[in-house]
Amino acid sequence: MHYKLDGHRAVPCMSIAEWSAWFAVADRRVAETWIDDIRISTVFLGLDHNHGLGGDPLLFETMVFVDGETHEMRRYFIWEEAEAGHTEMAELIRAEMQAAQVRAAQAWEQVYARQKA
Repeated sequence: MHYKLDGHRAVPCMSIAEWSAWFAVADRRVAETWIDDIRISTVFLGLDHNHGLGGDPLLFETMVFVDGETHEMRRYFIWEEAEAGHTEMAELIRAEMQAAQVRAAQAWEQVYARQKA
């Protein structure tokens, strides 16, 4: 249930003391991205958040924060999934921002065309 990182690989700890010592000084950040005032943070949790539901342990977490409040959370088994999930979340937010700009630009073109007529 307690894990530490060996490079990017999660390995079980033999004791809580081992885990505590590692956790106290570990760099657990997988990635952090700021898009305007939105923060996307992906970290290694060090504990299995699957809570015995079967399947692989959930050891990594991506969270989206807006004004300090959590708006989205996803959990993963391995580092590579966490990196990919982080990238996907950032791309989803950027794509939505881009789409909104396109819609706004199209709306402005219609307004401008009516004003010229």
